[in-house]
Amino acid sequence: MARLIAPSLLSSDFLHLSDDVKMVNESSADWFHLDVMDGRFVPNISFGIPVIQAIHREAEKPLDVHLMIVEPEHYFEAFKNAGADIITFHYEASTHIHRAVQMLKSLDVKAGVVLNPHTPVSVLEDIIGDLDLVLLMSVNPGFGGQKFIERTYRKIEKLREMIERENVSPLVEVDGGVNIENAHKLFDIGADVLVAGNAVFKAQDPKATIELLKK
Repeated sequence: MARLIAPSLLSSDFLHLSDDVKMVNESSADWFHLDVMDGRFVPNISFGIPVIQAIHREAEKPLDVHLMIVEPEHYFEAFKNAGADIITFHYEASTHIHRAVQMLKSLDVKAGVVLNPHTPVSVLEDIIGDLDLVLLMSVNPGFGGQKFIERTYRKIEKLREMIERENVSPLVEVDGGVNIENAHKLFDIGADVLVAGNAVFKAQDPKATIELLKK
């Protein structure tokens, strides 16, 4: 299994965003994680296409764009054109999951589905073979800095069981409350990608923290 770290720029210093992008470029991080919030699907508004275009101009690593928005399929092409390499959207926000995944595939981006903490992994059974990525929210989406939901460990195990049973290979990503204390267990239990926001950008030495999370 992979051991990838995707720092979440939601926790970066927006006044010095270029500096934080440069830091991630120079670090051992693998992806940039970009949280797009619309104030409707989640009770917060973050940033959109112009900011992602600006990050794309300086980023030297893939852009993992996490859409926390209603009717996400209306915006897939725009985010692809803005520089997204990976696009994940919420199961709870889209009526036609299979159609939406096929749309992403046709755009030649990695396609992923996100599950809120209360949504069981069983809902993915009929689509798991089409996915490049499954993102499990380990906090309720919408805000950074929340406490990790412990039930996520069992959810990762159940997802791994499904992946092995179906003989498929989507990456398992975890987002919310990831830190130095729980990263090791998350990787050991079956996560491939950890999203880290405050743990990285509020640290005294972000690059060293990314290295610790990977190890």
